Amino acid sequence: MLIPPLPYIGRFAPSPTGPLHQGSLVAAMASYLDAKVHGGQWLVRIEDVDEDRNVAGADQHILASLQRCGMQWDGEVTWQTQRYAFYETVLAQLGQHVYPCGCSRREIQDSQLRLQAAGAAPHAGLVYPGTCRNGLAPGKTARALRLRTPQQPHCVIAFQDRWHGRVSQDITAEVGDFVVRRADGFWAYQLAVVADDGAQGITDIVRGADLLDSTPRQLYMQALLGLPQPRYLHVPVVLAESGEKLSKQTGAQAFDEGSPAATLLHSALLPAARFLGLHLAADDIAEFWRRAVPAWEGLLRERLREGA
Repeated sequence: MLIPPLPYIGRFAPSPTGPLHQGSLVAAMASYLDAKVHGGQWLVRIEDVDEDRNVAGADQHILASLQRCGMQWDGEVTWQTQRYAFYETVLAQLGQHVYPCGCSRREIQDSQLRLQAAGAAPHAGLVYPGTCRNGLAPGKTARALRLRTPQQPHCVIAFQDRWHGRVSQDITAEVGDFVVRRADGFWAYQLAVVADDGAQGITDIVRGADLLDSTPRQLYMQALLGLPQPRYLHVPVVLAESGEKLSKQTGAQAFDEGSPAATLLHSALLPAARFLGLHLAADDIAEFWRRAVPAWEGLLRERLREGA
């Protein structure tokens, strides 16, 4: 059954580090189509808490590009930088689960190398070894704030992704206690996204598979805060020629530089749809969306039959 039991509220949450590129268009399209198929709301949230990386005017460029592509959001756009007082409230709700950490990234890397030299299994990412969880060492000053993860037994989080099927992660062993406020004073993505998804009543999160690894941490924090668990769908990410995720760092170019609507349709929207597995033909943007919504519904039904 495609229609969820609760009123559907989805969202697209870009970071204003530059204009939207083809990879971010794929994520926007998937989240927009999913909301339309389920007769739900589609919200837009500008995730600008990483203020050092924000590009002036990028948020307005993003919003204009969405509108030019025929994707109109519901309600008011929100900016995370306007919600810092709310994040303080959420941090207070986490209470004793949060503690100050004085470790630098280099120190965490060195600890991981020592553990591996002693026979510990290597991990793809940095795993925090818990150095400060029982208090700061003499001479250490607090840098970041971390959220405790259970140690005994390990905290294993599993969920059913609507694209990838069952996903499981041992966050104790694979992540460790993770940052909720960074050493530079900025709010960490994990806390801000959980807080905002809960406050906005988000029921369904459709985003790129590069964020699949973050989901167990977010589920853990949702449980601590007593928030409902959204449904998740992580679509494949567009790759650069190097094989890395398409991003500003890998040279991704804006898909919208003021081109006519017909150019946007053929150079951006139709290729994004094909990447998602939707093979469409359309003469204009309005016709594209009329065809894309039932095509997305058909794709979801096919993945359900395949057991995703």
